[in-house]
Amino acid sequence: MTVELKSASKWYGNVVAVNDVSFTLGPGVTGLLGPNGAGKTTILNMIVGLLRPSGGTVTVSGTASWQHPEIYGSLGFVPESEGVYSFLTGYEFVLLNARLQRVADPAAAATRAIAQVELEQAQHRPIATYSKGMRQRAKIASVMVHEPKVLLLDEPFNGMDPKQRVQMMALLRRLADEGCIVLVSSHILEEVDRLADTVLVIIGGRLAASGSSRVIRQLMTDRPHTFTVRTSDDRALAAAIVRQGGTRGVDFVPEGIMVRTADLGAFTRALPMLAREANVSILEVHPTDESLESVFSYLVQG
Repeated sequence: MTVELKSASKWYGNVVAVNDVSFTLGPGVTGLLGPNGAGKTTILNMIVGLLRPSGGTVTVSGTASWQHPEIYGSLGFVPESEGVYSFLTGYEFVLLNARLQRVADPAAAATRAIAQVELEQAQHRPIATYSKGMRQRAKIASVMVHEPKVLLLDEPFNGMDPKQRVQMMALLRRLADEGCIVLVSSHILEEVDRLADTVLVIIGGRLAASGSSRVIRQLMTDRPHTFTVRTSDDRALAAAIVRQGGTRGVDFVPEGIMVRTADLGAFTRALPMLAREANVSILEVHPTDESLESVFSYLVQG
C-alpha cells in the first residue's frame, strides 16, 4: 500500500494552494507540518479524492484518488471540521459509519473501534454532550471502524487533554507498527516531533523540507535566532554581550535589546552569567522569531 503525489498542484484562479508537491508514503507515521494556511488540508483533500489536482497526480496504490471511490475502502479520513451528528450517541455514530462501509459485523466493528479510542464509558451519550476532545475521539473511531490501511488525520489532537493525546499517539503508533500508513497534519512541532517517523514541512503550498524528525528538528535548531531582552540596565547588558562575542548582532529596540545569535544553546547558557557580571536584573526574555511562519520561511530560503 502506498500514497504518492507527483508534482501535485492545486490552484483556484490566481490563488495557488499547493504548488508542485511530490512525496511517497509507506507504512509508518508521517507528519505533515506547517502553519495554518500552508496547504496541508488541501493536500489531504486531494489524497482522499475530495479535490481534483489542477496539475500532477495523486494516487493510492497506483489508483488516482479523484473519481475512484473504490479506494475509500482502504482510506480513513478525519477532517479538522466537526463532521459529527450531535443528536446521535457516540456508538450510533460509529455504527452508522460501519454500515456505510458495509463491514461484515457492524455492531462488533463499532464496539471494537470505540474501545480503541477509549470512549466506552460515554458511547451511549449524545455527541452533543461531548467535550471537544471526546468528539475528536468519536471521529477517529468512526473512520477506523473498517480497519483502513491508510489513515489521514487533520489536526487530530485539537481539544484533547494531555492524557488523551498520549493515548491517541500510542494508538497511532501501534497502527503504524501493524503496517498502516498514518499521515498526521499539525501546526504544532511538539506533536509531530513525538509521533512521526518522517516529517514533511509545508509552507506556502510548497514542500520546504522532508526527513526524519531528528533531521527536521536539527534544521530548526541550527537556524539564526532572535531574542528581545528587557533588563534593569539594557546598555550595561548589551555591552557585556558584545564583549563576550558569539552573537550576530545587538540592537536597541523600544522593548529593550534585540540579540541575534546562531547558537541558541550557548546564548541561553551565557545570558544569566553575563547579567550577573554586569550587575543587571533580567526582567524578560522573549523569542521574536519562534512562529512556525518564521521557522519555515527560514527552511524555504535555505
